[in-house]
Amino acid sequence: MGAPVSGPGERLRLWLAQELHLGAIVRALAVIGPLVIAYLLSGEPALVNLCLLTVSLLIPALKLRLSPAAVIVQYLVIVTTFALLFLAAPIPPLFVMLVAVTGFMAAAVTRFGTLMRTLGNWVFIPAVYLALDIREGALGEAALWQAGVLLGLSPVGLALVCAIQALDGRRRTLERSEIFGPPSGDWLVPAVATAAAVFAAALLVEMFDIREGQWLIWSAASVVVGDLSASTGKLKLRAMGALVGAPLGLLIGLVLPVSDVGYSFCVLGAMLTLIAFSRYVIGFGARCFFIALAAAFAGTGSGIATERVENVLIGGAFGLVAVALAEIARPPRRPRPERPAVL
Repeated sequence: MGAPVSGPGERLRLWLAQELHLGAIVRALAVIGPLVIAYLLSGEPALVNLCLLTVSLLIPALKLRLSPAAVIVQYLVIVTTFALLFLAAPIPPLFVMLVAVTGFMAAAVTRFGTLMRTLGNWVFIPAVYLALDIREGALGEAALWQAGVLLGLSPVGLALVCAIQALDGRRRTLERSEIFGPPSGDWLVPAVATAAAVFAAALLVEMFDIREGQWLIWSAASVVVGDLSASTGKLKLRAMGALVGAPLGLLIGLVLPVSDVGYSFCVLGAMLTLIAFSRYVIGFGARCFFIALAAAFAGTGSGIATERVENVLIGGAFGLVAVALAEIARPPRRPRPERPAVL
């Protein structure tokens, strides 16, 4: 006799377990939820930025099973990189160079372990996003104040993530090589390609004063994932997510009133999409949806969907060109000489 057919409830449970990272969602709610509630009660915009910083610490902590000490090191690197990029933002040539160096380092860390790319990405993303977002949202002393408030509040996010790690039942028992993977022998070419793509994207953002330029810059870096075929596939997934998620969020937002509660819910939703879904295209599409809907709730939704799609496609194009050039310039691998037989 064959296995009994499971009911609808069982099928739904299996589907949710396959598509969603339920344990990660619970942990993310524990660290991001209090920050979103604090933002709703206080209206302090730095708390929204703190959500991104906090989830950027949580994601590698969960994926790599990092100790609290390792989370603290990542935190220090993020805030230092953010501070440098923020201070350099008024000087476009310096900012472009520093962003390119940051992109290079985010990929070059795979020299010490292939899985360290996760750590590199989650230093690059919050540092670049927050530096550009604060500079775009405020000028002069107001921007400096917001950056100062974010840095002053940042230990709260660090403490929440470290508390989750300390209380987590999955104690870290792996060796360092098991956590970070084997060292990559082919780290230099992807690192140079990432730096070139990021340099070109950041230069375009500065030359034409592109709004939400952080989306364009990260899109350029994110598609550099291997050879040209893999990078093209990554860009297709990002384009699909943006083309569906952003317009859908904007359309729904058109019929909804401006709302602080709705905006706060969308902030929480956008942060959870970074960690909740097994399939990248669904997670990215949901993130674009929540970002567009959040802009509508904030009363600034006009054009957000178009900007998101354009920045994803333009940045991704820079990434593809950089990967293609890297493939052409890659030196041929020398065949290993055969060793004489041992008699």
